[in-house]
Amino acid sequence: MRGAGLVAGATCLALTSALVFAPAASAAPGDRPRAAPSPTAKPEPKKTEKPQKQQPSSGAQCNKPGGQPASAITQEPWAQRRLDFEQAWPITRGAGVTVAVVDSGIETAHPQLKGKIAGSFDATHTTPTDCYGHGTEVAGIIAASDQRRRNVPFVGVAPQVKLLDAKFTTGESTDDNTLLPKAIEWAAEHGADVINVSARAPDTTLLRQAVQVAKKHDVLIVAAAGNVDKDQRGKESAGYPANYPGVLSVAAVDENGTISDFSNHKTRIDVSAPGQDIISTVGTGYIGGQQGTSFSAPYAAGVAALVRSRYPDLNYQQVINRILITAEGGNGQGSGYGMISPLQAVSAIVEPNAKPGETSVSRPLSNPVPIAQAEPVDHRTRNIGLAVAGGALGLTLVVAFGGAVIPLGRRRGWKPGRVTALPTGEDRD
Repeated sequence: MRGAGLVAGATCLALTSALVFAPAASAAPGDRPRAAPSPTAKPEPKKTEKPQKQQPSSGAQCNKPGGQPASAITQEPWAQRRLDFEQAWPITRGAGVTVAVVDSGIETAHPQLKGKIAGSFDATHTTPTDCYGHGTEVAGIIAASDQRRRNVPFVGVAPQVKLLDAKFTTGESTDDNTLLPKAIEWAAEHGADVINVSARAPDTTLLRQAVQVAKKHDVLIVAAAGNVDKDQRGKESAGYPANYPGVLSVAAVDENGTISDFSNHKTRIDVSAPGQDIISTVGTGYIGGQQGTSFSAPYAAGVAALVRSRYPDLNYQQVINRILITAEGGNGQGSGYGMISPLQAVSAIVEPNAKPGETSVSRPLSNPVPIAQAEPVDHRTRNIGLAVAGGALGLTLVVAFGGAVIPLGRRRGWKPGRVTALPTGEDRD
């Protein structure tokens, strides 16, 4: 199928500036679409960095998005066609790997996410419910089960992974810069192999420490590079944790493979992934028209999960290197090593300690290997050869026979020879 999107009537919200979050939230069917969020992250705390309390959300404040029905998805999402991660599924679908979604929560009742949550943590101390919808959208891109036999075109990159729900916010932003580090540390200490952070935060001591904790536990962090509003272009600054060394930083591209004009160039970029006109899970349904590096990151996190499943002995940095080495190649400023390549990431022949730019990739053979065959027999030439050889042999025998018989004939005067019989009973000796 071609094209991607929901039928008319689906909620499609605009790009956000994403000092914290990249995408916009969805609205339940029949509700008025909520305006695109305007993040208000505070500057890095000074000196003591004391936690700033966040007011808990009451039940009335949790207006859970419902999303559109699966029937609203009329065509296969373009991101699935572009990445074609199904080609990697005969090798691995992510079994044995746990991915933490550090976000606004995960809707456990969604049909494509049921039974996937292996653990949960709420740093906000409000409600484990995803009242905003963003975390559920991210989780769907990573792990939504394959239900295409039920006419659901959307599917996650690594449908056999388990998920950890690490909630650090109740909306598009949080004023408490301590909650994100808490959620990252909890995930690292509770079995995560990959952590997805679709958020952009200021550089703080606590956040740096949390990333180091993850590294010590051999956990791979995948983070969104962050978005930039048009009126902030040229004034943007690097986003964290994406800008930290050892974190896989992801930019956004459109359907043509071009870096999105909102993708933050100030943040260090490793790879790019689809980040415009994205379809994913929300509430118990679906949402389309989403855009932001928040959606690029989970595509890369899904690929990281596939690699960790296929190569469980690789450490987090070796997995990152493998993803960079097998990427499709840069596409201009802000693209890093290029578009992620799920199939190559799990199947290419790459030395475990290989580093980007220092090695060539041996791609698996996709075509049959021709086997050299014997040349066809030339029967005419063979028959002539046999005749010549036979004639030569015959002539040799005739010459040899003549050389032995002719001298004997001459001595007898060409008279026939006689044979004398031995007397009866007489010894022959």
